Amino acid sequence: MTTEVLIAGAGPTGLMLAYELALAGVGTVVLEKLPRRVEQVKGGAIQPRTAELLEARGLLEPLLEVALPRAPVGGHFAALPVALDCTPWRTRHPFPIAVPQGEVERVLEERAVRAGARVVRGAAVTGVEQDDDGVAVAAEGLRARARFLVACDGGHSTVRKLLALPFPGTPGTRRALLADIRLPAVSPLVPREMGHISTLVRRAGGHWAMLVPLGGDRYRLTAGRVDGSDAVRDLPATVGREEIADALRAVYGPEVVLGAVDNSSRFSDAARQVERYRLGRVLFAGDAAHIHPPLGGQGLNLGIQDAFNLGWKLAATLQGRAPGGLLDSYHAERHPAGARVLHHTSAQGVLADPDPGAGLAALRDIVTELLRLPDTNRHLAGLMSGLALSYPLPGDHPLTGQRVPDVELATEAGPTRVPALLAAGHAVLLDLAGALPAGLRLPPRVDLVRATDGGASGAAALLVRPDGYVCWASDGPDAGGATVRAAIAGGLAVAPSP
Repeated sequence: MTTEVLIAGAGPTGLMLAYELALAGVGTVVLEKLPRRVEQVKGGAIQPRTAELLEARGLLEPLLEVALPRAPVGGHFAALPVALDCTPWRTRHPFPIAVPQGEVERVLEERAVRAGARVVRGAAVTGVEQDDDGVAVAAEGLRARARFLVACDGGHSTVRKLLALPFPGTPGTRRALLADIRLPAVSPLVPREMGHISTLVRRAGGHWAMLVPLGGDRYRLTAGRVDGSDAVRDLPATVGREEIADALRAVYGPEVVLGAVDNSSRFSDAARQVERYRLGRVLFAGDAAHIHPPLGGQGLNLGIQDAFNLGWKLAATLQGRAPGGLLDSYHAERHPAGARVLHHTSAQGVLADPDPGAGLAALRDIVTELLRLPDTNRHLAGLMSGLALSYPLPGDHPLTGQRVPDVELATEAGPTRVPALLAAGHAVLLDLAGALPAGLRLPPRVDLVRATDGGASGAAALLVRPDGYVCWASDGPDAGGATVRAAIAGGLAVAPSP
């Protein structure tokens, strides 16, 4: 088998990347070790910035159709009882959206395959060799070669281990179980609706637990021991039925009856990150590049945003359109973003300790008071939602490096919004004040759109990357053709060689 890009792992990160590459016309094959998709809920939280990106590709609507019922309530920091308010960040998606991970994978796989990607299941990677021209991969029952391999194969990444890459960080000190279960009988302590996380976490009988109602008799259970005694490394990988029943009885009472266990797994609070997201012809994304404590619904979102950042850069490189260093900017931009998530989830892990002493309880009270201050809440809301993320791109305009404002536009073809312009995965040069000359020649996959926005965006012209970040902006009619062409050639795309 030969292709342009091989992706190891058909989780949300790998499938999102497959769609981005296929959308750009890049031959892509995804190798997945599991024979079929696991219908699991897992974290299942789509954060506001991820929702914006998915909407820009036309992927949000099918996910909203399968979203779980959830009150319109903000996210959280360390499960403290103050909802994070994202409205100051001018987003149309201010609340996390609850979608089971299995549904996210289904929608992404369907779109990726429709766009031309291929998903091969039951193909666990067993060998990786790279040279100057590409990568050879051995998997169960096949051999494949590609110009690049992207490891999206999770926190226990086989690709990372085959290449003997270190995974520095801190080991887990606590472990917990995660299970999708059915409860034919419940007690009054079992929540009836999915509200703010602070209303769902309970502690009793030496256990802590969180039950999230999924509809009918279905629940997602997260649970562990308050004293951390379940952190021992020799625990079996599988979660026993009696272990789940014990936690339910201890926290929610003997009236709770455990029915079917649809799936279960364990996780820890380890925090690790590869030192480089690129090793020659092999790149890393999602949990293969970083793992962190599962607080605040960050993991799925961090991986999908890795894919959005990498996809257009890898496509431009393969198609001869990339300016020098574009592919390496993936590491330069996403490694700090991952490190930031490791940092704040580790801090949340301290605050959310299920067995706090008096000092930690006092600290929680202080941080809760701070969260009620508008400036503190806005800062942490931007951090947890991803809306505050910016990249250090060259340029003095305040919009440079920021996510593009989602504003209403008036065009000759009729009214539209900025996300609709990004559906094809192209970069967009947006002329909002007639500032750009007629007949401006642009490289392939850079679309010129002339529109008006009533000044809502705060610029006369914007150059928007395919991942929705502004890489050049101008306030006035001085945005000449040479200036914008230099901005495109410097950080976005060049005309391919004849």
